Formats: sequence, C-alpha cells, structure tokens
Amino acid sequence: MTNRVVKLGGILGLAGILATPLPAAAQMFNPTTYTLSNGMQVVVVENHRAPIVTQMVWYKVGSADEVPGKSGLAHLLEHMMFKGTSAVPAGEFSKIIARAGGRDNAFTAQDYTAYYEEVAADQLELAMKLDADRMHDLSFNQHDFDTERSVVLEERRMRTDNNPGALLYERMEAALFLNSPYHRPVIGWMREIERLTRDDALAFYHRWYAPNNAILVVAGDVQPKQVEALAEKYYGPIPRADTPVRDRLKEPEQVAPRRVTLRDPRVEQPALSRLYLAPSYHYGDQDLGAADSAYAIEVLAEILGGDPTSRLYKELVVKEGLASSAGASYDPTAWDYGTFSVSATPRQGVNLDKLQAALDKVLNQALSQGISPEEVAKAKERLKASVAYAKDSVETGAHVLGEALCTGQTTADVEDWPKRIAAVTPEQVNAAAKKVLDRRWSVTGRLLPETPRPGAKPLPPIESSREIR
Repeated sequence: MTNRVVKLGGILGLAGILATPLPAAAQMFNPTTYTLSNGMQVVVVENHRAPIVTQMVWYKVGSADEVPGKSGLAHLLEHMMFKGTSAVPAGEFSKIIARAGGRDNAFTAQDYTAYYEEVAADQLELAMKLDADRMHDLSFNQHDFDTERSVVLEERRMRTDNNPGALLYERMEAALFLNSPYHRPVIGWMREIERLTRDDALAFYHRWYAPNNAILVVAGDVQPKQVEALAEKYYGPIPRADTPVRDRLKEPEQVAPRRVTLRDPRVEQPALSRLYLAPSYHYGDQDLGAADSAYAIEVLAEILGGDPTSRLYKELVVKEGLASSAGASYDPTAWDYGTFSVSATPRQGVNLDKLQAALDKVLNQALSQGISPEEVAKAKERLKASVAYAKDSVETGAHVLGEALCTGQTTADVEDWPKRIAAVTPEQVNAAAKKVLDRRWSVTGRLLPETPRPGAKPLPPIESSREIR
C-alpha cells in the first residue's frame, strides 16, 4: 500500500519494472497448480535459494472493469483493503507483516489488482491468514474512506498532474482507445475520483472480490502440499460469489492517425513518442492481427528498438546524431488490446519535426525493405537469453504467472514462451510489421517546453504506465 508508484510499460510516464513481462523457459518456473472447491486457483513456484516466500493474491478486476463515471474506483478500493476487518483494525495489516520481518504492498492495473507479502518462509501462514481475512470481511468507516480518497487525489496531483510526461501519456492513451475502457487512466480522472463514495467502493468489493475471481500465487521456499493445506485452511472456507463475466467494448475501425502535443513550462527536454494498437497474447482481430502474432511483434520490437544494436538506435543516435536515445517496446499482456510504442529524445537543438521525419524513415524502410532473417535470428537469441534472469528473483515467477493468468493466458503459455519465440519466422515478423505499424491505428505524442530553455539539462527517459501502486 505504501510508496505506490506508477509502473510497467514502454514510452512515457514514471519508472517501470518491465517493458514486457519477463518470460519463463520450459520448466523455468515449473509451477504446481490446483483449484480449491470454491473456485480459487492456486499456483506454487518452488524456489529454495533463500528461506523466503512471496504470497500474491491477484483479483481479475482492474480499472477497465469500472463503470463509466467511476474511474479510479479499482485503485481506490486497493487503498481501502488496508483499512481493516473485524479482526484486524485499520492500519494494522502492514504493521503485523513488518513485525514479522516482512514487507507488503499492492498495485492496480487495467486488468487486475494484486496484493503481496514477502516474508520468511515460516511466516507464510500469517500472510495467508491476513489476506484471506480481508478477502471476505473488509470493513471501513466513512472517515477512513474520506481520508484515503484525499490520499489518492494527492497521488494523482503528484504523479500525473505534476508530471508532463505522465500527462502526455494519459492523453495519448485516451486518444488511442476510442471505445475501449483502456482509454481511462488507472488512477482515474480527478473530477470522478472526487465523486466516488464509500458505497461505490463497498459495492465494487462485493461484486468482484471473491475466491472464484482470484488467483493465489505462492513462490519461494515452500512445498506444494504445504501451500495446498494452508490454502484450504484459510481461503477454502470463503464462499464463492456470482462475479460478472468480463464484457469489454471493442474498438471501431480507425481511419486516421492522431497527434497529441503538450506544451508545458516544466518541460526542459522535448520528447517524441508514438503508440500503436496491437494484438495481445489474449486478443486479436482482423484489423490488428491474430493473438498468435504477439510473438512475432515481440521480435519486431527487439529489432527496431530493443538495445543499442537496434535499427532506431543505430540510425537516430549513432548515424544521424539526431537523438540522445531511441527505442521501441511492446506490451502484449492484456485482456484486450496490446500497445506497441516507439520513442526518441532529440539532442539539444534538434528540431522535433526533423527527428520525427527520421524516425518515420526507419519505420518505412522496415516496411518497404523488410526485416532480414539474420536480424530475426539475432533478436530471438537476445530475447531467449533474457529468461536466465527470471530464476534470480522469487517475486518474478509470482508476478509473471499472476499477470498472465489474469489476462487470459495459462501457465503452459508462460512456460512455452521460449518455444514460441524460437518458432517465429522472418515472414511472420514482416507480416506483423505491416499490421502493427499502420499509422491509422496510432497516436503520436510530442512533449515540448512552453518556451525554449537554452542549456536545459535532459530529463531521464520517460516510460509508459499501465499499473499503479
């Protein structure tokens, strides 16, 4: 709950954890899965490198599941989940975990809300007891609600309204998604947050927070049978609920590119970015491409802007000397649409129009000349090499699996990621490029100072955000 930050993504916003979810190799996480009688899915990832454990409870509900006019409700309820039950008074949850030597937090995204505790392995039962308690017995008074709503309003002021990069990205997403609920910011619009009520939060809680709409992921120094016994003891007795089926609005055909320009006196370094609609692992259509093309698009993103050997970096930074940074990223983990992004930061004195023309030239060459088999092979090797880092963190497996299961994937999909990347062909990458780089399905963002500031220091790289802590 504490120190919530916006995270996850590609081009604009605040600090992120991963541009795409860190994938698992076959038998990388080797999870054990089962389902309780009340419908709660349980996933166990054994990692005996250290005597610690991460428990994560993922709810399959996020900001995209809010009703119009109630933006920010999923995130505000996340705050309220720390405000007490009949057994645990408001504010005590985190104190109990801290006294046991652990730490806890939570985050909200468009498609899920997740809560986690990292504790010593012998404290897993305590963490389960506390999280199961608030799953079915949350209670908070009007004073606590009003106080926390004020906290969220201040969070919005600090992290979005006072950050030109975050403001631009928020407006770019609103322009990119014409009909999808992804056009709403996860934190919510200020005027709608102000109007949220205690009754709204409780109704949302009773509507969505149930074991059959949740996934328990436990990773660390544990045995599957031990976790199963504890899950049956604490989560098993909670009754299932009649949670809604996700029925999301889809995008109409988009016929024209859009551009969002933000001028702000706080901007010291201009920036250029572009968002494209793209398929996700879970969703695709005839206009954007099939969901299976997500793997080819991951390879495309690596080729265009994954590292200093990428096309955008070599052309814009090294060869032309127009940019101080350039890259591309792809976020395929979503219940509905994914997003593909490209971005560049101009060097001091470089006109943004000139930089955009150079960026478009690189993208147009990829379409007209195609991606070579050699580029595809090298990109696949770099992507496959990234899985080695997944074993180093207990939390990584829990995060990747929980996010995947909340957005329509299976544990087998996660485990098979290297095989699917290895199977990508140059023909698939080129076909994906023609779909995803269609400017009609894009928004170009330009971040500019209100008045030029000679000798201004460059800002740190700005990234996208789909998740709020």
